[in-house]
Amino acid sequence: MLMKIEMKNISKAFGKNRVLEGVDFTVESGEVHALMGENGAGKSTLMNILTGLYTRDGGEILVDGQETSFSGPLDAEKHGISFIHQEMNNFLEMSVVDNMFLNKEIHNAFGLMDEHKMVAQANKYLGQLGADIDVTQPIASLSVGRQQMIEIAKSLMTDAKIIIMDEPTAALTEKEINQLFSVVNRLKEQGVGFIYISHRMEEIFEIADKVTVMRDGISVQEYATADVTMTQLVRDMVGREIGDFYPDRHPKFGDVALQVEHLTEKGVFNDVSFSVREGEILAFSGLMGAGRTEIMRAIFGIDHYSDGQVIVDGKPVKIHTPSQAIAHNIGFLTENRKDEGLILEDSLHDNIVLPSINGFVKHGIVDDKATDEFVDMLMKRLTVKAMDSSVTAGSLSGGNQQKVVLAKWVGSGSKVLILDEPTRGVDVGAKREIYDLMNELTDRNVAIIMISSDLPEVLGMSDRIAVVYEGQITGIVDTADATQESVMMLATGGKKDATD
Repeated sequence: MLMKIEMKNISKAFGKNRVLEGVDFTVESGEVHALMGENGAGKSTLMNILTGLYTRDGGEILVDGQETSFSGPLDAEKHGISFIHQEMNNFLEMSVVDNMFLNKEIHNAFGLMDEHKMVAQANKYLGQLGADIDVTQPIASLSVGRQQMIEIAKSLMTDAKIIIMDEPTAALTEKEINQLFSVVNRLKEQGVGFIYISHRMEEIFEIADKVTVMRDGISVQEYATADVTMTQLVRDMVGREIGDFYPDRHPKFGDVALQVEHLTEKGVFNDVSFSVREGEILAFSGLMGAGRTEIMRAIFGIDHYSDGQVIVDGKPVKIHTPSQAIAHNIGFLTENRKDEGLILEDSLHDNIVLPSINGFVKHGIVDDKATDEFVDMLMKRLTVKAMDSSVTAGSLSGGNQQKVVLAKWVGSGSKVLILDEPTRGVDVGAKREIYDLMNELTDRNVAIIMISSDLPEVLGMSDRIAVVYEGQITGIVDTADATQESVMMLATGGKKDATD
């Protein structure tokens, strides 16, 4: 049974904030229709209206020519529309199989849960994705990428006719992306349609048949992917020519800001040594699961390390908690901004000011006027799209949440800033803004460590590259001498003649 969805002249406002105005979008079975636009353009709001999470203020939704509205995501799912969100909502302490069958449990003839059948079905759907995952283990033990593969498998279980994917590959390895695309193409041949939301241009041209661009709550243009260029899509998204994607870097290096010697945690990382200088961007590259994030979490005091030394400004320091790291002027933008980077139910104001609050206390009282000015300045500088600083962090788009986390650490006056996948799920315009901000920070002698799985980003924005393989640094190379091939060689266990 095929399906065609037509959204016509859709409008939506939250209070005085108009987020959609006259949006048109059509998708049908057997095609991949990409939806592109900067963060805050209205893509997620449009999809939330389609699946019944929000009610539309105006316009109509036609499913196979019939005016339709769903009471919520479960209703949409029952009618064949599945939404895989960018931010996953799993019960981390529960097993993979229990998460996959939550509220969809299979029971035997005696009314008891048929665990054996559920495990078999979970393995079947994960097997379609080529994902070798023990479904009896807690979901918390899996990487973000593997958790994403489970979300995709859950969607396959619903027998969906239209699947909405919001940044599905943001945390996947190249191998996992290829597996996903194979599944998408196979399902497309079977008549399944896809709405594919992504900021990765190369993916759009590889997987999508059509693309609709949104900007500031309107649908700007629809194209057949074969008939449009990357330059045109970027121009439509940002409303201007963006120029070179990566800004030029003219770094002036100062003293060593952070030095790590022989850092070890058995079974996680081993004998890790590196340094980063004032004004430098040191990229950490490597395959997912190589240990890059775990090294940084240990340095910041989130996780433990059993041996080795951390040296800040030439002095050995003991860091066992994030608050101690912050006291040593180290900031950490985590990969998982939803659970670790933000307090979603708190206001933007409180999130941004949190690490800096002690600097605004006079005679035991917080200077509210000073904090308000401080937050407003940072929100303007990072172009956070929000009505004002009183709205909750959870109400923002993913890219704007990322900017709020950045504002928090920029405002804290960190001298060493660790950025874990700083542009994951961020649109092309916001990426450039983050890159420009990184340059500004290094011009002010901030030392930046950037973990990134995006090799063009690593080569475009770093001064040196430390490559991690199975918990060890296989090489540290000057970016000027590096290529994608040479970095991948080190990332897969190859060696270079010497390391810095």
